[in-house]
Amino acid sequence: MAEHEEQSGGIPPLDEEAAWAAIVAGYGQEPPDPPGSRPFRPIENLLLPEEDVKPLPPEPGPDAEPEPPAAPAPAPALGSSVVFAPGVGMAGPRDHSLAEPDDDDPAAAEEGHFVQPEPELPPADTTAKFAWLAVVGGPVLLLLAVLLQWDMTWWLTTLGIGGFLGGFATLIARMQHGDDEDDDPGRGAVV
Repeated sequence: MAEHEEQSGGIPPLDEEAAWAAIVAGYGQEPPDPPGSRPFRPIENLLLPEEDVKPLPPEPGPDAEPEPPAAPAPAPALGSSVVFAPGVGMAGPRDHSLAEPDDDDPAAAEEGHFVQPEPELPPADTTAKFAWLAVVGGPVLLLLAVLLQWDMTWWLTTLGIGGFLGGFATLIARMQHGDDEDDDPGRGAVV
């Protein structure tokens, strides 16, 4: 043991069993405030300046009569050891709800509510329908021929590949060209 004191600079070794016993004995107790610290300010006094803080009652001296025990305090709520700023923990922005509109006022009921209209698609003509049928149907026909293990004849191959290429070329040829760009005022701000 003298050898250990020499290695540690003359400090005796720490008794771990006594340290753990002290920790277990003090479990759940509030540690004392360090010397020179200011007293704890309850949440009611956090907004007040220092001079307006209610003073703490004086501690009874050694010759004072003991006070009768107070009523037991209610059990603290879960998370009560966390100290929040004033106003935190009340209703927050996620607790906000909009006021219900009056049924009598139709303008207030529709205010702020926008229903997007269904887009009107141009009617498809017969040529466009057959072109889409060829673009989709050609590869589907070839896939069926492979899955069902049909003989890949020249007419089946021509129908599948030719249908896809012909339908695709028809759809590209029928696309609108960008020649009338200046005629459409709906593509931006008009000055």
